[in-house]
Amino acid sequence: MLSNIMERRTLKKGEMLLEVGQVARHIAFVESGMLRQLYYKNGHDITEHFACEGDGLCSLLSLFRQEKSKQIIEALEPSSVLLIPYGELVELSYKSKVMNSFLRLILESSLIMSQKKADSWRFETSRERYERFVKEYPEAAKRAHISHIASYLLMTPESLSRVRAGKL
Repeated sequence: MLSNIMERRTLKKGEMLLEVGQVARHIAFVESGMLRQLYYKNGHDITEHFACEGDGLCSLLSLFRQEKSKQIIEALEPSSVLLIPYGELVELSYKSKVMNSFLRLILESSLIMSQKKADSWRFETSRERYERFVKEYPEAAKRAHISHIASYLLMTPESLSRVRAGKL
């Protein structure tokens, strides 16, 4: 069922899966490699999310409302992704209890992840945010560039270096 609507795409390092102004139509699952979701603010790119093998990624607002995206999805490494068209997945969810549960799991996971990140920004120290990141995203912590990790954690690379060194 799902295999009938999925598309496999290979991305080169630095290639964009979604650009600002495009309308998101797919949920992406990373087979290999690593992606990041980002946006620009005041001339700086801010990493919103990382996705490594087995992780999913999409621009929720653009996907749900079919509006132009303000976010970018970029391959940080050569990557292979499975793209599931959201509209077709919704149609399958009406016909199949399994697909309905699958879609619900994807959406719940996305919402929980967003809430956890927002709570982390609100209530945790920079050290606690970094420790949570390493625990929840160990592969991204090992493979992502320090500037991308720092922007994800709302820190400068220098502050992240101090946190890693135990000075903050």
